[in-house]
Amino acid sequence: MIVGAAGAEDVRVAVEFAAGRGLPVAVQNTGHGLPLAADGGLLISTRRMTGVRIDPEARTAWIEAGVRWGQVIPEAAEHGLAPLSGSSPGVGAVSYVLGGGVGLMTRRYGYAADHVRAVDVVTADGRARRVTPGSELFWALLGGRANFGVVTGLEIGLVPVTRLYGGGLYFDTEHVADVLEAWRTWSATVPDEMTSSIALMPVPDVPVFPEALRGRHAAHVRIAYLGDDGERLVEPLRAVAPRLIDTVGEMPYTDSGTIHNEPPVPMAYHATNFAFGELGGETVRDLLDLVGPGAPDAAIVEIRQLGGAMGRRPSVPNAVGNRDAEYSVGVLSRLGPGAAEGVAVLHGRVADALEKRSSGRLLNFLFGANATPEQVRASYEPEVYRRLAALKAEYDPSNLFRLNHNIPPAD
Repeated sequence: MIVGAAGAEDVRVAVEFAAGRGLPVAVQNTGHGLPLAADGGLLISTRRMTGVRIDPEARTAWIEAGVRWGQVIPEAAEHGLAPLSGSSPGVGAVSYVLGGGVGLMTRRYGYAADHVRAVDVVTADGRARRVTPGSELFWALLGGRANFGVVTGLEIGLVPVTRLYGGGLYFDTEHVADVLEAWRTWSATVPDEMTSSIALMPVPDVPVFPEALRGRHAAHVRIAYLGDDGERLVEPLRAVAPRLIDTVGEMPYTDSGTIHNEPPVPMAYHATNFAFGELGGETVRDLLDLVGPGAPDAAIVEIRQLGGAMGRRPSVPNAVGNRDAEYSVGVLSRLGPGAAEGVAVLHGRVADALEKRSSGRLLNFLFGANATPEQVRASYEPEVYRRLAALKAEYDPSNLFRLNHNIPPAD
């Protein structure tokens, strides 16, 4: 059964209905990252719940469960503020926040979850609750995603940002290894105001892509800097090689979605991610050998620098895991007809090469078949996972909310 919820009361009635019949519950906003099919269960779609309220005095936004960042960003900008949004404006805001929220300003301001002030949620007993800092449920929701109820809305802090220095540097195939090594060493020296990443992308030779990139295995360096000396700071990267495209410059935050320039259309893909305390040269060489230019198999590689404020404990604690990670590495393969088996083999080889140096996983980057119990557990420190499992036993002992990145209730 699918419930198209138009408001919080619809969600409450749906959960009550499911609990009374023993139906597992899944919740979906945009569909991005849904880990399991809801066969035999009840799926709550929240995409109709699109209310946003900006409080410029308190510097907060109230967002309902169906809101995407592309709606919040311009409304906040009218008051000289910005949310700690993700790289794509099309991402669902609430689910992003509940998984932590790795965005364009997180090295300066921390995870998006660190700025939540209140959460409205329907728990497994069919109760609508408002939870605030200091409660165990508040701690568990922020980092525990959909395991403890269906969040119908939340209040989150905004930051006084209207502009940043950002964009993309694109380099040709023969420079990929040099650019990746330069970014790796450069990223270890930058201030917290700099949030950056790099993607290695085999670009199809089709008209939907810019002509300068078609048919190339490009390196795309993404820059988001909150400072006045961006030109000086980025110069070492520009000096590595000529750019195919260079869009880095001053921009309003309302244009921040152009930095990663991710495709707005749905696609099927398989993705693997790893967190690292440091990004060593051996890890980089393994990636290039397996999925770099000239490798037998093609895949997109995305490496994000973490650290900075993300590694510091927030004033109001939450359950976001693996805060000590300094980098995340993701490998993504598009799935076409008949490709699934070969893609699974490739990602198995990537996992074999990187697992031994990885410090864990990031929950928001676990998709589909990778959202296994083992991978979900690896997204938290052991003591955090044990506490979450104990709270799951308290708030959802029958594991009604299990069609997700599931944390089973403790015995």
